[in-house]
Amino acid sequence: MTGTSLPTPTLHTVRLRLRPFDDGDANDLFALHSSAYVLRYWDSPPWSDRVRAERFIAACRQMAEAGTGARLAVDRVDDGTFIGWCGLSRWNPDYRSASLGYCFADAAWGHGYATEAARALLRWAFDTLDLNRVQAEADTRNVASARVLEKLGFVREGTLREDCVVNGEVSDSWVYGLIRREWRPSAKLGAAPSVVTSR
Repeated sequence: MTGTSLPTPTLHTVRLRLRPFDDGDANDLFALHSSAYVLRYWDSPPWSDRVRAERFIAACRQMAEAGTGARLAVDRVDDGTFIGWCGLSRWNPDYRSASLGYCFADAAWGHGYATEAARALLRWAFDTLDLNRVQAEADTRNVASARVLEKLGFVREGTLREDCVVNGEVSDSWVYGLIRREWRPSAKLGAAPSVVTSR
């Protein structure tokens, strides 16, 4: 814990708005995390109780207050639909490092939204938090998530053997790293430039 609060930003791209979670997101968040299909490579089972969504939102606020990270809801600009979330956790200002994570509804897959949202968040994080390294992990079967990370410039650094049990099955994870000197904030593959605003 950093001991310093970390105000959660609101970020904009042409297609997306990334914003702090609020209590009104609980139903959409529960729908996302109760989907066995969406979470088939997740390291915890799908939610079966809506209270889990409320706890998640409370944990996002606690994360910001403790200064350990920022987790943002992602809305599509053209219709305001909640499509998922993207976040940075385990922020360590001494090591200038953090971990990236994201989860998107299956209806939003294949449109480049995860890449676009993560790029906006990384741009904010490198500029605001002065990060030197961002780490991410992906189940080795989750080719789509690995592709997102590679589009962002992450380098696969190794494999964590049998580090998770997913749906009762032991699984491996790939570890990815993105170093500041390798970060390219310019838009790629159709992703729109981001603009940072405060809430």
